[in-house]
Amino acid sequence: MKHTVQELELIANKIRQDIIKMLVAAKSGHSAGPLGMADIFTALYFEIMNHDPKDPFWDERDRLILSNGHICPVRYAAMAESGYFEVKELKTLRKLGSRLQGHPERLKLPGVETTSGPLGSGLGQASGYAYAAKMDDKRFRVYCLMSDGEQEEGNTWEAAMFAAKYKLSNLTAIIDRNNIQIDGYTEDVMPLDPLEDKYKAFNWHVLHIDGHNFTEIINAVNHAKAVYEKPTVIIAHTIPGKGVGYMENDFKWHGTPPGITNMAGEPPKEEQIKIALHELRTLGGKIRSEHE
Repeated sequence: MKHTVQELELIANKIRQDIIKMLVAAKSGHSAGPLGMADIFTALYFEIMNHDPKDPFWDERDRLILSNGHICPVRYAAMAESGYFEVKELKTLRKLGSRLQGHPERLKLPGVETTSGPLGSGLGQASGYAYAAKMDDKRFRVYCLMSDGEQEEGNTWEAAMFAAKYKLSNLTAIIDRNNIQIDGYTEDVMPLDPLEDKYKAFNWHVLHIDGHNFTEIINAVNHAKAVYEKPTVIIAHTIPGKGVGYMENDFKWHGTPPGITNMAGEPPKEEQIKIALHELRTLGGKIRSEHE
């Protein structure tokens, strides 16, 4: 590894702080998913993917397709921290004319491969990239990040059939299995389990990981590289709102930033931002904050 696990954990923590600051500046956006996926995006941008922030159109770069575009604050923060653009630009999230819109736009920001928004579209786009790479004898890999909620979309399964038929072993999908969506818990809205069995029935190789364990994340991706004749899906079990105690595992924070509204059983809105940043800066109170 180019970084130690401890170094990756510190980067992910910085990314989580960036996410909170971005959402506060925007006064809108999604909290739970971006915080929950910070470890996986850190692993991808700082350890796993073959990419060059100074040459975002490099032909041999690995492609990252973000299907659930609403969690883009975590992608923007990972890109900024890895050198695609200055961190200070993160404060322009969702502002008029900003390159950092509430859903990524391919033509606005170099390094973003697709414009995403409609859920369920990403796996088809990623499969197309992977199929074209095989046709052109390219060696880059394609990573598709999906939410668990969008597994309810029918076009996800059309793409799953396509990828299996053409044996797209250069495609690795990662599902954020955080068990929430905007209206509630996934198993209440539309039960997804047994999700593993569904993908196996579509002839995919399936792995399960703790989405906050860097060793498991990296090992799973390396495992996928060794699988031939079929695509791999990694079901990453994550905690939505990870790192901010009052947000964790609470679907109400799916699309709500801190400091905007009072919620039953939650800290008053005047305290939400302060509490969130304090918990992240101190790793949940494990260390003393330099801001205290």
